[in-house]
Amino acid sequence: MSVGIDLKGKKAIVFGIANDKSIAWHIAKRLDDAGCRIAAGYQERVEPLFMPLMKELHNPIYEKCDVVDDASMDAFFKKVQEEFKEVDFLVHSIAFAKREHLQGKFMDVDKRGYQVAHEVSAFSLVELTRRAAPMLKKNGSIIAMTYLGSEKAVPGYNIMGVAKAALESCVRYLAVDLGEKQIRVNAISAGPIATLAASGIANFPEMLLNYVAKAPLKRNITADEVADCALFLCSDLSRAITGQVIYVDAGYSAMGI
Repeated sequence: MSVGIDLKGKKAIVFGIANDKSIAWHIAKRLDDAGCRIAAGYQERVEPLFMPLMKELHNPIYEKCDVVDDASMDAFFKKVQEEFKEVDFLVHSIAFAKREHLQGKFMDVDKRGYQVAHEVSAFSLVELTRRAAPMLKKNGSIIAMTYLGSEKAVPGYNIMGVAKAALESCVRYLAVDLGEKQIRVNAISAGPIATLAASGIANFPEMLLNYVAKAPLKRNITADEVADCALFLCSDLSRAITGQVIYVDAGYSAMGI
């Protein structure tokens, strides 16, 4: 589709690109197509799939960054500041839980598994925002990715649902903290998409079929549709929207069945 929103001269920091199926990649590509320059933080384990994608962007900068390591985050943001000086957008598309905690019973999650899921999936938004805030320009936008399992019990989603609930709360409190600087903070709640992260969720194929059967639009969504919403949230068209969770799920969240 053609891009009708012009982000020429804008700069975005994007976390969560693992491969070409990643929602973060589709968002980065959409912003890049609109004229926005991208700074991407990535994990070493995805480097072989990540590096070829950078060739598809216009003059990006990128650096390894581990969101549970202070020194790694500090080094990444130092590089971004040296190169960009100021940024307009921050995209958080990061989540992790141990595979064994995405199946079975939620009450079987141990303390360390609970802590890891929250540190990576929720608190990292706070860590990244704190570091990005001095560089974020007025009318900037921060976007986090979430899922309906944050407010409804989804069998198999378990600890990730609880972590996403914490993430959404972080979005609201960060929106208050940054509102006086006219920086918006929102979350996109996407329907299930076959990403690398989704492969660890028990019964994921059944989740896809359930959406087709029950969503008003009678279909699953695409990563590009999520990227379109992110493009809107980065544009001035969303200048009065903050502290919100926007659903891109073919209407599934509106149903009572």
